[in-house]
Amino acid sequence: MKAVCVPLRALALGLVAVVPCSGSLLGQAPGTQDVAADVQFMQGMIAHHAQALAMVSLIPGRSDRRDIQLLGQRITISQHDEIKLMQRWLEDHNEPVPTVDSNSVAHMPGTQMAGMSMGANMPMMPGMLTPEQMTALANAKGAEFERLLLTGMIGHHRGALTMVANLLNTRGASQGSDVFTFASGVDADQRAEIQRMQAMLAATPGAAGH
Repeated sequence: MKAVCVPLRALALGLVAVVPCSGSLLGQAPGTQDVAADVQFMQGMIAHHAQALAMVSLIPGRSDRRDIQLLGQRITISQHDEIKLMQRWLEDHNEPVPTVDSNSVAHMPGTQMAGMSMGANMPMMPGMLTPEQMTALANAKGAEFERLLLTGMIGHHRGALTMVANLLNTRGASQGSDVFTFASGVDADQRAEIQRMQAMLAATPGAAGH
């Protein structure tokens, strides 16, 4: 993420990743800016990122396109690192921390609910795929898989933009520099990734009109 103190471009894949460092962006001590909207944003974005990991985990065996494979690697690295940072922020602020299981599904502590709903008080995050859409993605191969992945991930990223906009438009939220910088970086990175994926989608057979 561009705004943090030590950006890491992993494996020359064009990814700007968030990495821990001295005086880490999201490792600041709890303070008066620990408002409900900030907490809900971090918890919800963990579930949102987790589904992105689940989506790209389907790439091996379903697509031979090099650009699709690189997209999966970029998303895997960035979302995994950001999940760790968001979990640490929640821990530092003594808030419930969602965990991510081996299937890339987020769970709130003390519940049996999966990350797509994360309990009765937290609806499905914007842009997330339904179980039916995830099943269709898993059952597809080749150009059909690539089309579903790209259209689904573009919508997924747009959902993250909505989450950021909702946070920044909430009175009293994102007042701490750590949360504001993190959310702003998510916005910038997701917008750049959407542009890349739109170009990839245009080169995908059967993607006319998307």
